[in-house]
Amino acid sequence: MLGLAACTAADASTGDADAAPASLDAVNLIAPADPGGGWDQTARALSQVLTEEDLVGSAPVENIGGAGGTVGLAALANEKDPATLMVTGLVMVGAVETNASQVRIEDTTPIAKLTEEALVLVVPASSPYKTTEDLVDAIVDQGAAISVTGGSAGGADHILAGMLLTEAGVDPADIPSTLNYIPNSGGGEAVTMLLGNTVQAGISGVGEFVEQIEAGELRALAVSSPEPVALLPDTPTLIDEGYDVQLTNWRGLLAPGDLDDADVAALQELVTQVHDSDAWAATLEEKGWADAFLVGDEFQSFLDGNITEVTQTLQTIGLVAP
Repeated sequence: MLGLAACTAADASTGDADAAPASLDAVNLIAPADPGGGWDQTARALSQVLTEEDLVGSAPVENIGGAGGTVGLAALANEKDPATLMVTGLVMVGAVETNASQVRIEDTTPIAKLTEEALVLVVPASSPYKTTEDLVDAIVDQGAAISVTGGSAGGADHILAGMLLTEAGVDPADIPSTLNYIPNSGGGEAVTMLLGNTVQAGISGVGEFVEQIEAGELRALAVSSPEPVALLPDTPTLIDEGYDVQLTNWRGLLAPGDLDDADVAALQELVTQVHDSDAWAATLEEKGWADAFLVGDEFQSFLDGNITEVTQTLQTIGLVAP
């Protein structure tokens, strides 16, 4: 067990039901991707809040990238230390299906949903494509000659690209041959490809591209949220651009499977303390992440529904077989 007490001895004697549990000595965090992407950013932001708020003594981050997070998922399945949290999200839900992963999210212990973030469609600043329509029309006309980079195959970025082509009239069965999608293991790799003009377009979370957009190195064509986002207030939505498509990427936390109830409750309480802190609120504002906190049964219910929905979407846009 984690050894996270329900209250201190002094609190117990006064019957203070609102007392915070004693801190863990350490929590191990896994970012199931290479440095630079959204999962890595989330893990490191979480580590910073955990330690700066003195919720734990240390919170080291380990990057285990590959296969849309399913390499990290397999590592989590073999983890014996219950004081371990791995970042997860929509990308991993899709990657489990597209990679036919033997280890599934259902084999772990869901702890909490943390954030949601819009995706942004970008091109290099020198690109001839000025609008979303320019880019989508080029993909439809030229197929594999137009390359689009994003996160792992079957993840949120790949799904959004497929949804755009479906909305543009491409038969789902033709999407795998029409869309030249180049997956990467972290946002840093995508930026390198785009700035080097080795790909024509990219899709990722707003937070991963905003620095290069503000510097004028990348051009933002559209965001995938229903409304414009605060970090890119002048960037239209895909709906504004004439495509009835919206998709937000969520991120949350998983723990190893087969934890006892006390360990699960301890981790849920710890993550709730992070969520309730001013430091986390400041992180959300800085990164442009929307607060989407769910814990316990609410997160489990959301996750079950998301797995079903993503699987159906991947089938609809031709990325996995029915």
